[in-house]
Amino acid sequence: MKQISFIKIIIFFLVSWTSAETVMAQGPAQWYETLPDAEEKKILKGFITKQQITNDTAFAWYATNRKYNKPNPDVVAVLKEKAYEFQLVFFIGTWCHDSQQILPKYFAALEAAEYPEHYMTIIACDRDKAGPANIQRPFKVVNVPTVLIMKDGKEVGRIVEFGNTGLVDQELAEIVKKL
Repeated sequence: MKQISFIKIIIFFLVSWTSAETVMAQGPAQWYETLPDAEEKKILKGFITKQQITNDTAFAWYATNRKYNKPNPDVVAVLKEKAYEFQLVFFIGTWCHDSQQILPKYFAALEAAEYPEHYMTIIACDRDKAGPANIQRPFKVVNVPTVLIMKDGKEVGRIVEFGNTGLVDQELAEIVKKL
């Protein structure tokens, strides 16, 4: 039980106070590892930034899938109104086709809503869907992508893979609207 509390404290700290800019400014320190893989060019495991996905040519899937995702104005309005009231924890697989399709949809809506990137934590998992130090276990994450919606260090909602409707951005807005 103490281990779960400790891990939740670490996640809360990362979600609440660590910004991508701070991590990047620290220089060569890495919070992730690159794993060898026969099927993909690159698999990341650990705490990563949005820029690592959007700017790395090994993840060309992002740009390809992003161009097909036009943000829903109603979703953007809700996210923009509540942007500073919640944090997001993404458990993804850079190798996972579902993550590759869904992540650009989330990012398109969040960018349009001017959601603060430092309120996002992205945890890349390996093919066994395990994050660093098995951080997914206390959160009962078994599929990627899984998005946890957090408020004041507590989970207030989650969307697993394509969600209940396939409209993950709208499901996110519905959860956020209730905050």
